Amino acid sequence: MGVDGVYARTALYVDLVERLEQYITRQRDPQAEIMRFPPVMSRMQLEKSGYLKSFPNLLGCVCALHGSEASIRAAVEKSADNGGDWTTSLTSSDLVLSPAACYPVYPIAAARGKLPTGGLLFDIEADVFRHEPSLSLDRLQSFRMREFVRIGAPDEIVQFREKWMAKAPLLAAELGLPHTMDVANDPFFGRVGQVMAVSQRQQALKFELLIPYYPSASPTACMSFNYHREHFGQVWGIHDEKGELAHTSCVAFGIDRLAVALFANHGLDLKKWPAATRQALAL
Repeated sequence: MGVDGVYARTALYVDLVERLEQYITRQRDPQAEIMRFPPVMSRMQLEKSGYLKSFPNLLGCVCALHGSEASIRAAVEKSADNGGDWTTSLTSSDLVLSPAACYPVYPIAAARGKLPTGGLLFDIEADVFRHEPSLSLDRLQSFRMREFVRIGAPDEIVQFREKWMAKAPLLAAELGLPHTMDVANDPFFGRVGQVMAVSQRQQALKFELLIPYYPSASPTACMSFNYHREHFGQVWGIHDEKGELAHTSCVAFGIDRLAVALFANHGLDLKKWPAATRQALAL
């Protein structure tokens, strides 16, 4: 669409994504609370969550023309047609583009007070943004993210993540996708971020399901399994029924990465896809 990493979706692609979404929905715990978020969120909440310090290079801020009619009109007159740049008059709003689907759910959970017995489980989704322009189809700037988020006591969180790490390879096999599982780290920014990345890997707080798009290709992370420990519990003051800081975990599905992986591995003719994959996606 004129910008690296931003694509329109065809009818074939959209239909597959909808079937993939339904497939993921069938894996959902019936106790999960369903929430869908817009592609924007509170700037204050994201700053409080720590994202700005960890990934400032990936963040997109929503800016707008503020002020009187006269000042906005003057800014518009600075258009390229007049040899100017109207964007110099933009100032930030109270919104940012959501960089991950799960960030809005933690303040929502905190506002409810102490966690109920057994904690909370959410099925959430949002179109998200990360400022990393690329010509590669496995690194979009705008993409859809589906997540199952667990909030509770440490033993509940560990059990949740272990269950999904065991289940995910079975799902990939059912979809006919080659895959491996490996420990990973988030792309923390700068020199301090390198230390954080090493610590994250040493503590095995993040794993990824990796799928190559074609033979010998570097595999792409299409699912992630993240253990945040008490970070969000501490930031938002979320406590379990014993009064202890809640721990959190999320299982994230890269919907667009999975869709592209399916097309890359099986081709564009859905009728020729493996029988097990066709059955799983109700093709």
